Amino acid sequence: MDQTKISEQTAEFVDLIERARELTVRSQATAVAKATGQDFSVVDAKTVASAYARAGLELAGNPWAMMDFQMSLWKDSARAWASAWNGKGEDSKDRRFRDPRWTTDPVSRGLRDVHLVIEQAAERLLDSLPKGEKDSLRVRFYTRQLLSALSPSNYLALNPAARERFLETEGRSLLDGFRNLLEDLERGDGRLEIATHDPKAFEVGRDLATTPGQVIWQNDLMQLIHYAPMTKTQHKRPLVFVPPWINKYYIFDMRPDNSLVRYMLENGHSVFLISWVNPTQDHAAMSFEDYMRLGPLAALDAVEKATGETEVDILGFCIGGILVTATLAYLAAKGDTRVKTATTLATMVDFTDVGELGVFIDRDRLTVLREHMAEKGYLENHHLQDMFSMIRENDLIWSFHVMNYLMGRKPPAFDLLFWNSDSTRMPAAMLLWYLEKIYIENGLRQPGHLTMDGVPIDISKIETPFYVLATKEDHIAIWTSIYPTTGLLGGETTFVLGGSGHIAGVINPPSKRAKYGYWTGDDYPESPQQWLAGASHTEGSWWPHWLAWIDSHSSGEQVPAYQPGKGKLKAIEPAPGSYVRAT
Repeated sequence: MDQTKISEQTAEFVDLIERARELTVRSQATAVAKATGQDFSVVDAKTVASAYARAGLELAGNPWAMMDFQMSLWKDSARAWASAWNGKGEDSKDRRFRDPRWTTDPVSRGLRDVHLVIEQAAERLLDSLPKGEKDSLRVRFYTRQLLSALSPSNYLALNPAARERFLETEGRSLLDGFRNLLEDLERGDGRLEIATHDPKAFEVGRDLATTPGQVIWQNDLMQLIHYAPMTKTQHKRPLVFVPPWINKYYIFDMRPDNSLVRYMLENGHSVFLISWVNPTQDHAAMSFEDYMRLGPLAALDAVEKATGETEVDILGFCIGGILVTATLAYLAAKGDTRVKTATTLATMVDFTDVGELGVFIDRDRLTVLREHMAEKGYLENHHLQDMFSMIRENDLIWSFHVMNYLMGRKPPAFDLLFWNSDSTRMPAAMLLWYLEKIYIENGLRQPGHLTMDGVPIDISKIETPFYVLATKEDHIAIWTSIYPTTGLLGGETTFVLGGSGHIAGVINPPSKRAKYGYWTGDDYPESPQQWLAGASHTEGSWWPHWLAWIDSHSSGEQVPAYQPGKGKLKAIEPAPGSYVRAT
């Protein structure tokens, strides 16, 4: 490296150090607030410590498990090192170690294989803890978090690809990584907000959410978009989309080639879509009932005014699907039959087994959460992002740690991760009621346990045909916990299991980008695994299967295409509207 380049990099490093010094004060204040309990954190140190204390007592009473752990750890580690030095190592299927240098370099191979041995031995040891207890789940979860953090792939000196890049770039990669770290800290105002995508690659209304339409109705919680038709005639019955309000609505309308909205328009359906507000302190008192009244119920009335039609199809995704299910139980109790078919995507209504999400939520944490939101009136969006990322820590945290900080690269443009980071705040009243009544008490599973707007909710009274989609690798809404919906609803239910996870499995269009297939079955035994064993697998997107299902429940009657703003409701502003742009 010549002297000029050394001088330039030194000056750049000094500038970065000054930025880091300014950030230190903010980061320390944030860390102290969390450590002293003055700020809410998804990880509660006291709860974790208590869980490990109980696990320690359990393991102390099972010395054979500890002995087996120590012996297998020693033997398997020695075997791993011997294989590495003898050149007998094989490629690992673990994505952390997919770079071939983890296999070709014996030291790296040994480090890799010993780390995997430790993870496997720890998992076997923790299998001896009592099953089904929340403390056991917490110990397993946080042990995995610790071991994931200790992976040799996460350290410059141990990661062969990062070391090689450091040498190739003459240290430039480390300097770039330091800059990326500071940018992530600055964006989070002292809290590390790891970049998972290129924030400049997309703009809502320019690259995403570009399907033409008009906002034809709005209230304090939502704007209702009516999309412009793409066929001369349309099915008589309109289709209403109810997205989750944890993120923005445009998961349904990403780019033109993976837009579910556009797909349905191109196939002759009229589409209306709810765009939720990003709540502020003014929305603190908004309840789950308000989301029902000002969301789906208001949308049904607005669609009738816009088209003259009283019958609709409805679709809900994630928490939007929970709202759709509860709303249909409400309508069933009122004798309201306007909704003729319902579709839920990645939606749990039975919370008996919530998987690793159960690590974060219980009544004690609910008390802390209530105190935290008392002044602001909402939960900041980054808390839920942190929680969901920790469930898939290697994919959503450590892979970007390696890319951004060790390799000194910027994450690529990826529309789904752009949307994933565009999350929203949660109103206090809605969130607390939802977590207590639906999540902790599993209220949708118990007829009459919940009331909404004074009406007892019993989902077994719903006779509307339901299309229920789960995805096989979903880490948020576990498919085996979605499957019980088939036995809880009162009408016809069609259950479909898509490939991949919570987002990619849903946004899987029928094109060359359709990476994942889906499973279907005619019978629904009590066991989800038994259903899967007898299910048929189909390659490609589930979208055409769903389209055929909706069309099979339609009269087939076609009408001249509905034009946004031409009915009794006039256009307010063009899609995507203003609510989706609020930060």
